[in-house]
Amino acid sequence: MADTTAASEPDPGALVSAGRPVPDGHAGPGPEPATLLQTLRRLDSGPRGLTEAQAEERQVRFGANTLPTHREASWPRVLLRSLRDPFTAVLLCLGLVSAAVASWGTACVILLLVAVSCVLRASGEHRADRSMAALRGLVATTATVLRRTGEDLPPDAREIPVDELVPGDVIRLGPGDLVPADVRLLRAQGLTVHQAALTGESAPAAKDAADGAGGAGGGPFGRPELCFQGSSVASGSATAVVVATGARTRFAAAHGRTDARPEASAFDRSVHGISWILIRFMLLTPPLVLMANAALRDRGLETLPFAVAVAVGLTPEMLPVIVTMCLARGASLLARAHGVIVKRLPALHDLGAVDVLCLDKTGTLTQDRPVLHRALGPDGRDDPEVLRWAAVNAWWTLQLADLPAPDALDDAVLDAADEDDVMAYDGVAALPFDPLRRLATAVVRTPGRLGTHTLVVKGAAEAVLERCSLEDTERGELLSIAARQADEGLRVLAVATAARPVRTREYTAADERGLDFRGFVTFKDALAPTAAEALKVLADRGVTVKILTGDHPGTAVRACRDLGVAVPPDGVLTADGIDGLTDGELVQVAARTVVLARCTPEHKARFAAALRTGGHTVGYLGDGVNDLPALRAADVGIAPRDAVAVARESADVVLADKDLTAIDHSIAAGRYSGGNIVTYLRITLSSNLGNVLAMLSAGLLLPFLPMLPAQVLAQNLCFDAAQLAFAHDRPHPSVLRRPTVLRPRDLLRFIIGFGVLNAVADLATFGVLELALHGPEGLDDQAVFHSGWFTENLLTQALVMVLLRAGRRAAGRGPGPIGWAAGALAAVGLLLPVSPLGSLLGLTALPLLYYLLLAAVLALYTVGLMAVRRVPWLYSCAT
Repeated sequence: MADTTAASEPDPGALVSAGRPVPDGHAGPGPEPATLLQTLRRLDSGPRGLTEAQAEERQVRFGANTLPTHREASWPRVLLRSLRDPFTAVLLCLGLVSAAVASWGTACVILLLVAVSCVLRASGEHRADRSMAALRGLVATTATVLRRTGEDLPPDAREIPVDELVPGDVIRLGPGDLVPADVRLLRAQGLTVHQAALTGESAPAAKDAADGAGGAGGGPFGRPELCFQGSSVASGSATAVVVATGARTRFAAAHGRTDARPEASAFDRSVHGISWILIRFMLLTPPLVLMANAALRDRGLETLPFAVAVAVGLTPEMLPVIVTMCLARGASLLARAHGVIVKRLPALHDLGAVDVLCLDKTGTLTQDRPVLHRALGPDGRDDPEVLRWAAVNAWWTLQLADLPAPDALDDAVLDAADEDDVMAYDGVAALPFDPLRRLATAVVRTPGRLGTHTLVVKGAAEAVLERCSLEDTERGELLSIAARQADEGLRVLAVATAARPVRTREYTAADERGLDFRGFVTFKDALAPTAAEALKVLADRGVTVKILTGDHPGTAVRACRDLGVAVPPDGVLTADGIDGLTDGELVQVAARTVVLARCTPEHKARFAAALRTGGHTVGYLGDGVNDLPALRAADVGIAPRDAVAVARESADVVLADKDLTAIDHSIAAGRYSGGNIVTYLRITLSSNLGNVLAMLSAGLLLPFLPMLPAQVLAQNLCFDAAQLAFAHDRPHPSVLRRPTVLRPRDLLRFIIGFGVLNAVADLATFGVLELALHGPEGLDDQAVFHSGWFTENLLTQALVMVLLRAGRRAAGRGPGPIGWAAGALAAVGLLLPVSPLGSLLGLTALPLLYYLLLAAVLALYTVGLMAVRRVPWLYSCAT
């Protein structure tokens, strides 16, 4: 046979039908599954395998069968990348300008914050780059391949390094083998394959080489004729032809998507939005100060240090530190109390912002094991005899067929049956389950019936009923009963028996004819014990749960119904439905979908991306390689500790167990941390804006600078130190009721409203200083003016910390860390001007009249704050 296709890549249709993923964003159904003959022709191969010459040529053309190499960025490069954050870049510029004008204290503080921010960001990226090592642990190192030294010579089975495999190679698989590439089965005997690393399903999947042995309803992983790299053989043996190697395998393609740079998370989007608002203010402030002083006061570049200090005063310098401390403290408490590990600190904020949680059904809502639902007679009514026969079949098949463990459905039958009923029968022979027959048979001696053996057959309804002695109409009615049970999300097995005379020769599949139908046994998934309560709590927290599963839609809907989750008629979407939608249409459909069934990894990722496009913050819980694209597409990826290593490495949050209760605790911790960050931003930015507005106004009204640069920086330092208390505060429980999302426009509205009120208080202080320092040298006494305004600023900031921290629900709140920090800040404002350190900063003692008048201003300011904070729309920035 001429090697006509070795000179080019195998036909894409063959690779798609064999499981090769389609490009991102185009998760179409692909062509119909290719037959075995079509696959061999497209690969230009045969059952005897390739010749050495063919293999060498294909090795050159297709490359080694290895995972794509991933080059980790160097630390210097990662550090430089972290400077692209707009807020970090502006801080760096302000630090350099401060150094240029010899404001060394300001420059050192700002540059230190920039360095800390860059190191934290770089360490997170470096940790994310280590997932490739974990991925390689799931890949085989050697494979048994059939190769020929010449065209007409017989094949020779040999062990070769797995990286030498090429498309068209024929390999052999046995129990315990890792599947070294994507393959199409040629022959299989009792083959079951563990695909947990790919699908997250712990039960082994039955595989068979026959064309049309099963549909593609469960995606490529559901096709019985295909096996994929990253899976392992649980039982049986097989011969298969390699259809995809290296980067072309589904396993490698799924991981390849995780190497691409992810979209910005909810935290990144919020911080960037706030950063650009501050950037506009900061870039505008210094020129305004310089131009105003030059035009009205004939001051030149000597006001540049003051202008820089004003810009720094608008900047929340402690933002990186406060955010890191809030998130780190929340992550630490979460790890100690619930065993949840937050690998990327911003992911904790994203958890608090999550309003849609996508997850699989198996192992989360259910326990990954079936339980018996009902035993039905031919009339559709409960019949305990059916359960007895099903248990007899399950027990003696397990004993006589020498199976290592009972099938999950058999296990459920035995758990529900009476042990004495089962042990009353003596086993004679067994025909184990076979994927082609789709049934299993046990032969037993029935008590009281000498000279007779009873065949007990259990399996798929269609397979059993076609072997029963039934009229076509009767068979159709029974199939309708089975179909109705399946539509309700139940798994259905049929049970039949037949009496045969005692004999010594072996029983075969040919004896499974002329059966008497006994009835059906139906199964449902065992619910996770904490799932129902956890779903209710998540709903109370404003989190919508969406189930993404490869199962039949009826099975997922049944689990939802049993857990109390309402699924509307248009709330179920299947792979066929999602393939027919454009990205824009999917955004609308995804919002109302509760169950996405029969989906592939591409469908999951596309669905999560559509939810994000619709404005939702999406969390995704997954544990297999097939979940990698969706873990990356979501705002925050979540994996249990026992997930496949590469999924665990790619996730942002790792749970101790695959349990919704742990996710609820994680969301609560994220909302507490996010609530503290929101409160910090509200208080800091509104206070800073008020001070900047007052400074700009004072600079135009006064014949001297309203405050010296050193005093501005000292004031900022005191306020920054007090703000550290935000990392230790416990917000009001009301923050748990809604996702904590920062909306920059709403936050801007808030800080402008309260900032203007703060500026009015500062301007009122000017009037107080005029009254208190009346006389010919009134406002000409710069030291007294500076001291008065310094004290007033710290006192108003202390008030803001206490009053705005409580929000609109102040009743019953103790002082807490914020209260104590505000008290210390007020004490500094009152005592620093009269201390020796105050004289070094150019501050001086103030007359008693000033304090009396200032108390009146602060009282009015408090009344104004209390009144304004009752306006509901001002707090919408943290909903």
